[in-house]
Amino acid sequence: MNQNKLSSRLRTIVKSAFAAAVLPILFIYIMIAKPDYKIMNGLAHIVLPVANWVGDVITWPIRAVGSAAENIRELSNLRTENEELRVRLDDALRNKNICDVAIAENQKLSRELDIVESQPRKAIIADVTYDNTAFQHSTFFINKGVRDGLSKGMAVVSTDGMLVGIITDVAPYFSRVRSLIDSSTNVAVRIAGSEVYGFLQGNGSATPTMGFFSDPQFQPSAGIKLLTSNISGVLPSGILVGEMINETDVKVVHPKTLSRVIILQFDTQNEYK
Repeated sequence: MNQNKLSSRLRTIVKSAFAAAVLPILFIYIMIAKPDYKIMNGLAHIVLPVANWVGDVITWPIRAVGSAAENIRELSNLRTENEELRVRLDDALRNKNICDVAIAENQKLSRELDIVESQPRKAIIADVTYDNTAFQHSTFFINKGVRDGLSKGMAVVSTDGMLVGIITDVAPYFSRVRSLIDSSTNVAVRIAGSEVYGFLQGNGSATPTMGFFSDPQFQPSAGIKLLTSNISGVLPSGILVGEMINETDVKVVHPKTLSRVIILQFDTQNEYK
């Protein structure tokens, strides 16, 4: 039953296609053999739409292939443009990174220059070449020495102006600095904004401790800033040493974070402004 219906539909489609193909031929024949314009006008309303439909059916594969080719060409163009934009984006990001590095280096050099120019006497910039932290000792070397005017006892600060150590040994071309976390460190400090004094003692850990306060009623707490004092006659007063993180421990600059330092050349009677 189904096969009969299918065959019947197929015959109907074939007949329709045959009729659609014959109509244009008949129309052309009438135009040539018997040019009756009334008949031609009548047939034109039937033949032309059918011819257009037949033409659309016949040319559909060609148009589909052409459309697909156009889409492929546009896709290829989009991929090429995308690759070009990606290359431009990579170049822009690379240039941005270079600019960011240059800006950061410029800001760092500006800070160092400001610190150097603010000193009462000459200050020298040096690079950290090696650090040695073992057991409870912590020292590091810098690439400046006697030939650059350095001597034992000079204060060494970071590029942000924080005390990081004191020069203990000097050679012609390099010097050794004892950091604040070294167990031999004992620096006289003052509580910022007050006249309370104490001593910062290194213990080999990343956080030295406060071992004494001149005012027994003073209650230390987190956030208090410590400055060098001149009561020991070793360092000039006013250099930022660190910040207390609890009642005893102090956060200071760790030598492992240093790449460049500044050596302050002035006697211990001068204040660090």
